[in-house]
Amino acid sequence: MELVDAERARQLSLFRPLGASYYASSVSVRPEHYEELVNRGWRRSGTLYYKQNLQRSCCPHYTMRLDASEFKPRKDQRKALNRWNKYVLGPEYMRKAARLCPKTREEKKHRKCNFDLLTAIHESEYENVKRPIDPETKRPIEPAHKFEVTTEGDSISQRKFEVFLKYQKEIHKEDESRWKSADFKRFLCSGLKKETANKDGKEQKLGSWHQCYRLDGRLIAVAVLDLLPHGVSSVYIFYDPEFGNWEFGKLSALREIAFALENNYQYYYMGYYIHSCQKMRYKGTYRPQYILDPESYTWDPLDGELSKKLDERPYVSLSRDRKLASQKESNQDAEAPNQGKETEENDEEMSLFDLHMPGVLTVEEVQALDLDHWFLLVHGSFLEMTDLVNWETSDIRNPQSIKGIIAELAAVLGPNIVKNSAVVLFD
Repeated sequence: MELVDAERARQLSLFRPLGASYYASSVSVRPEHYEELVNRGWRRSGTLYYKQNLQRSCCPHYTMRLDASEFKPRKDQRKALNRWNKYVLGPEYMRKAARLCPKTREEKKHRKCNFDLLTAIHESEYENVKRPIDPETKRPIEPAHKFEVTTEGDSISQRKFEVFLKYQKEIHKEDESRWKSADFKRFLCSGLKKETANKDGKEQKLGSWHQCYRLDGRLIAVAVLDLLPHGVSSVYIFYDPEFGNWEFGKLSALREIAFALENNYQYYYMGYYIHSCQKMRYKGTYRPQYILDPESYTWDPLDGELSKKLDERPYVSLSRDRKLASQKESNQDAEAPNQGKETEENDEEMSLFDLHMPGVLTVEEVQALDLDHWFLLVHGSFLEMTDLVNWETSDIRNPQSIKGIIAELAAVLGPNIVKNSAVVLFD
């Protein structure tokens, strides 16, 4: 058995399979491992990690991402940001600033004809606000409000919890009794491991963080972010409903895209996209969006061919469609894709390998992995699967057997995560 020293243990992500193998829980996942999972169709909610079987769903959840450098904000998005900046600065400040710090004609023309996202994002932040001396008062001019945004650890605080409760109650119409402090902590304050990387000579935050918005010293909004080696993943945004008219959904998305640009993260992940859900359609307005193909794990533009096909049917894999079209041209028999119709089969009684879940390793591919030496964490000590009683005689296709449970988890995680993780079965 391979010995696992402290350094090796720190490099592992931990996963506990839960019932159906495409649900797992973990309190210890490294950012680079979660990024790989996201690019295989996974998402997390607190310590729960899940991957949907899109082909057997009436409302498939597609992973989407945006290349931050290609983003072009729409008019309504620019308008929301400009409106907020004007509110923070206030008309009196803007009038005095225009008089004391006048812009040249060229600067005014450029600003009118060009929208610079990074400039606009930081325009009303207090540390960037110009405060020249007013000759009448002999004091610096001040904006109407002091606006600050900081990126902090995903720790819980009483004020965060209070804002969250107000948001859930007034925006989502939930009863306050549904949420306790421990629930909030598990949902939004129990994320990925925090790390610091050096990328192109700059320090880069990794892990789960809170982007906190404060107005005049008062916390008014929190954006929960997972910072991954190559992307910023939006987890959740909640704000004080008192500021509901200021479109914090747009403000936070624009700020997170700007954050990605400034801190060397290539992509911005907005979570899942459900084409049939009207409330999700807004995500497609942050262009150009790309959708993860559930079978090939390649990325296709949302606009165009993919969007048209999603209008026609809930489950779409362009890689499968192209393969079927190629087979048809070659006069080969091609089986039509299953569009997720209801069946009489009980998923819980079937092996994952019999469900033909898109993007999951086949039983043959899993058998090629070295499952025998996959680490198992038991009461703080690392063992290997071969140390389990009856491991050798267990049936990999039996979803109730120990080897079947482990094999299904490996099939949805993928080979690289298997190499760099450990399984938690027993507390």
